[in-house]
Amino acid sequence: METRRTTRALATEAVHAGRDDLAGLGLHAPPIDLSTTYPSYDSRGEAARIDAFATTGAEPEGPPVYGRLGNPTVARFETALARLEGTESAVAFASGMAALSAVLLVRGSMGLRHVVAVRPLYGCSDHLLTAGLLGSEVTWTDPAGVADALRPDTGLVLVESPANPTLAEIDLRAVAHACGSVPLLVDNTFATPVLQRPAEQGARLVLHSATKYLGGHGDVLAGVVACDEEFAGRLRQVRFATGGVLHPLAGYLLLRGLSTLPVRVRAASANAAELAARLAADPRVARVHYPRVGGAMVSFEVHGDPHEVIAAVRLITPAVSLGSVDSLIQHPASISHRIVDADDRRDAGVSDRLLRLSVGLEDVEDLWADLDAALGERAGTPARPETLVQG
Repeated sequence: METRRTTRALATEAVHAGRDDLAGLGLHAPPIDLSTTYPSYDSRGEAARIDAFATTGAEPEGPPVYGRLGNPTVARFETALARLEGTESAVAFASGMAALSAVLLVRGSMGLRHVVAVRPLYGCSDHLLTAGLLGSEVTWTDPAGVADALRPDTGLVLVESPANPTLAEIDLRAVAHACGSVPLLVDNTFATPVLQRPAEQGARLVLHSATKYLGGHGDVLAGVVACDEEFAGRLRQVRFATGGVLHPLAGYLLLRGLSTLPVRVRAASANAAELAARLAADPRVARVHYPRVGGAMVSFEVHGDPHEVIAAVRLITPAVSLGSVDSLIQHPASISHRIVDADDRRDAGVSDRLLRLSVGLEDVEDLWADLDAALGERAGTPARPETLVQG
């Protein structure tokens, strides 16, 4: 009798997770369910299902009820992402910021409004916490200070590793230990589950701006939190109440994006590593940041004017966002982290000369030719860059 494997490699899960029932339905490609509402002639049964959802936030059994409560296409993506991150569940939202907001609302509803966070974070995440827009209070610390920063009303510890935009890395296992019973949320957008699975290192919550690598083609806006089922239930309740739902077409595009995620991340990472090495050897570049975990992001500081580099690229697109099949470059101090106080920004290592490069799938020689031309003349620059910074 044939013995089938009970566990599958990540590359296999990326292709098949969320699609296990398709053959039984007589389908090959996942369907897109665009319905906003669903018929039911059993109103008593519907009342019981709504009551159950209100109690636990568990996904209602049986047919769907209403688009704000859940959607079958989005659920397929959630199932697949949870499998890739190694968590029980995942809950998708209309954007990464909607996902983070839902986490803060869940903890705040329990009277746990204090957040301990480590800079740098994505600029809008930083602003959301600093401005207290959801009633939260934040204590900024370095990774070694997490345990001392905890209070009785601390509801969350938030880190991003590799961090946006400096690519600084954190020992996630050590931070998770320092958190004790307080949930650790790790923004895993840059690494993706291909390079790092924070839940295996003690994180209770894993956040993605799914707009980036999970979608991978610059045509979908989404966020997702991978977590245990208990927390997922609370997130679904917040999503239902606030309406931050993901559109079914976006869910379909994300599920399709996951199928090529391992291939895209590895290919783009190979390009990024090569570009990081060339930039580190270039006298026009003062410092290069590339994480030990790898990945497709490179940040570098130039001796000259970074705005001139942005204006001079031709193949690489000067634009916000990241994680697409094509390469993007931006100046964090002007755009993604402009909303962060200038002193806080610089203290976190985001200098005014820093450029953030999201490396895509183009031929690396073409990418280097574009960067080489954009960096300008070599004459009159220092003899060699300062260093290649990792971690």
